[in-house]
Amino acid sequence: MNFDIICFDCDSTLSKIEGIDELARRVGLGDEMSELTNAAMNGIVPLEAVYEQRLSLIRPDQASIDWVADLYISEIVDGVQAVFSTLLAQGKEVHIISGGLRQAILPLAARLQLPESHVHAVDVYFNADGSYKGYEQTSPLARNGGKADIVSTLKGERSLVVVGDGKTDMEAKQAGAFVIGFGGVVDRAIVRELADIYITDSSLTAVLEHIL
Repeated sequence: MNFDIICFDCDSTLSKIEGIDELARRVGLGDEMSELTNAAMNGIVPLEAVYEQRLSLIRPDQASIDWVADLYISEIVDGVQAVFSTLLAQGKEVHIISGGLRQAILPLAARLQLPESHVHAVDVYFNADGSYKGYEQTSPLARNGGKADIVSTLKGERSLVVVGDGKTDMEAKQAGAFVIGFGGVVDRAIVRELADIYITDSSLTAVLEHIL
């Protein structure tokens, strides 16, 4: 298979962390946030049911976002840079589609040579002093089905593949995407079941043979 557009999830796909869980841990709310994240990623509860709840408890400020942005980079999954270099060298259109916080993901995207316009995630807002103000509540990526909406916008008549670890990534099939489940960081039964192809290799380079 040779796809025109290749889209990647971020958390537990490009980086070994779940950004929101790390932000929670930073303010002493780690365990309960991990449970909420897992419930959403395994399809047990809708994403929108936990999204606002998590952020209103954590209230991440600018310094926290900068901290987790560094963590995304330091915990990058094996093979990610090689995969992006290969795809971009071949002229592929590459995007990140994530329910994570956009400002935290942008530095990783820049490291991978992706333009900001190819990063689809949820904006977080700050007050003048850097304290938490809110998030983009109208973002499709803060609810179930949002990734399918983004994929529909990008795809047109072209072939598109989504690589990700969660139930929300599998929803891209509704918009005609081919979906590769990546279990190299977290192995989820629901993703193994729903993905067109499922990969357990710890290096992301294992996806290349399926998308080129």
